[in-house]
Amino acid sequence: MTEKLITEQDIISARDVITGQLYRTPMQRSSFLGDEFGVRLYLKLEMFQKTGSFKPRGVLNRLNHMPQEEKEKGVITLSAGNHAQAVAWAAAQAGVPATVVMPAAAVQAKVDATRGYGGEVIQTDGDLLQTCMVIREERDLTLVHPFDHLDTIAGTGTLGMELVEDVPDLDVVVAGVGGGGLISGVAAALKLRKPDVTVIGVEPEGAPTMTCSLQEGEPVHLSHLDTIADGLAAPFVGVHNLRHVQAYVDDLVLVSDKEIVHAMGVILERCKVLAEPAAASTVAALLAGKITITGGQTIACILSGGNIDRERLCVVLG
Repeated sequence: MTEKLITEQDIISARDVITGQLYRTPMQRSSFLGDEFGVRLYLKLEMFQKTGSFKPRGVLNRLNHMPQEEKEKGVITLSAGNHAQAVAWAAAQAGVPATVVMPAAAVQAKVDATRGYGGEVIQTDGDLLQTCMVIREERDLTLVHPFDHLDTIAGTGTLGMELVEDVPDLDVVVAGVGGGGLISGVAAALKLRKPDVTVIGVEPEGAPTMTCSLQEGEPVHLSHLDTIADGLAAPFVGVHNLRHVQAYVDDLVLVSDKEIVHAMGVILERCKVLAEPAAASTVAALLAGKITITGGQTIACILSGGNIDRERLCVVLG
């Protein structure tokens, strides 16, 4: 059975939902990085979005399409941090109770922020999805999946729509890949508006979940993940997300944690922006030569994720 793909109208409708609730995040030209490669380089600063990442775009659209009786009972999700914060924040805006299952080893700043936004946080050393589904059944809650839902993908597509509207002559767009929520929506929006744009996804070497899924032709579950980029450390990808990647993404590359850390430093020093590892992965791919570049191209790297606590930042950047 062929999975349904979102349409341009789905994305336009999602934009109507989020307009007035979220920011249209800036596109910053980086002359330093662009000159290094002989291109026009833009950074989509999505870490300046509400809660610090792209996640609220999809969550707000998902909540908007939920029946009222489900909202009254409450929602539940699982997340290492950025989606957790987005669900807690968006649910609070809608007056919906939110329960969030997070890893015991989650970044403390993300746990604290999720609670601060009003979410009930349950941490576990066990399997996040299994724990989440048990609690969902016990409490009769509705799952707001971190990425595998068409409403969520359409919401994320609003970011891609902004990219092509703000920089119409884009040649290449680079996005981080975890479970596939970001790149599936962005790639669909871009290809539907501008079919000749090249879309490249970036995964950590220690969490190549989408790469493995593409090789197998179906979602795979990785039992071991090892990367500094917790925002991209999804042990599985979504069925809907995989289908969108297969349809719209041109290439997928891997970067090491060392390359990510180097990119974080460059972004901080030269662009004056603090990016968490997941966000810095896109620039890491560029700096490490993982992306084929033609002089004179216009390239956009999406920087989504600015949630990193001070202690971890000091350890990462030394």
